[in-house]
Amino acid sequence: MTYRLFEGKKHASSYWKFRISPSDHLIKEVLDFMEKQKGRPFELAVDVGCGSGQGTVLLAKHFASVVGTDVSPAQVEVAMQHAKEPNITYRQCVAEELPFADSSVDLITAMSAFHWFDRPRFLQEAHRVLKPRGCMALLNFTMDMELSYPECCSETLNQVCKEFYAALQPYRSAHLGPSSIELYREVHTSIPYPVKEWHESVCVKRPMPLSSYMGFVESFSSYQTLLREDPEKATTLSQDINKRLMSVMRVTSAETEVVMTVKYFYLLACKPQEA
Repeated sequence: MTYRLFEGKKHASSYWKFRISPSDHLIKEVLDFMEKQKGRPFELAVDVGCGSGQGTVLLAKHFASVVGTDVSPAQVEVAMQHAKEPNITYRQCVAEELPFADSSVDLITAMSAFHWFDRPRFLQEAHRVLKPRGCMALLNFTMDMELSYPECCSETLNQVCKEFYAALQPYRSAHLGPSSIELYREVHTSIPYPVKEWHESVCVKRPMPLSSYMGFVESFSSYQTLLREDPEKATTLSQDINKRLMSVMRVTSAETEVVMTVKYFYLLACKPQEA
């Protein structure tokens, strides 16, 4: 069953505020794969583990209908509060039991969520609901985000970031294994579809205030686990990292804009016509 770690209302709100979504380039890669393998029309897309819906909304202009699903009522509530596109709806359900008919879905996506699912069961469910020639896209990013700031030594700046990530590593869920990218790579190898692709090290740059970078890392499950276990330690760690980053940058405000580089990886797969 899906691991239920992101269900609090406060955590759901921080997801909407700080979590990043895939770039337009990544979405285009998914759509180009669909165009090549299935062709149009693009009728129904389902974004599983949608969280507060940042990735879901990116699909709206390309499909007649988009449904975001998540196990968390709080996440779905936040997503619905920000839903503006008339062709997007949200449903609360587990990833392994999707409320869609057999062979009814053109595209299934999971953006930074698949690693939390019961992966074999989800893949079976995706196979059930996908149309023949329907496609699946599983996207995620590595944790080694990097920052850059003008007239600042990037190596020194990112050494502080690395120490932040290292401090959170002991609180990483065992369900994820030692490396998310290896997990996805193994799944790509195991999917029995003859048409599939693997892509990694796709860099996406995001300008944002330093405070948003901090909020982004604090939304991770490892930081949230530390926060539950030892709130004082978590808060002290975050405050210390924030102060050290500002010191390296020689600024006095956490609202100073930095550029964060995120490294994405993703797999694409097309269900065979005869399955």
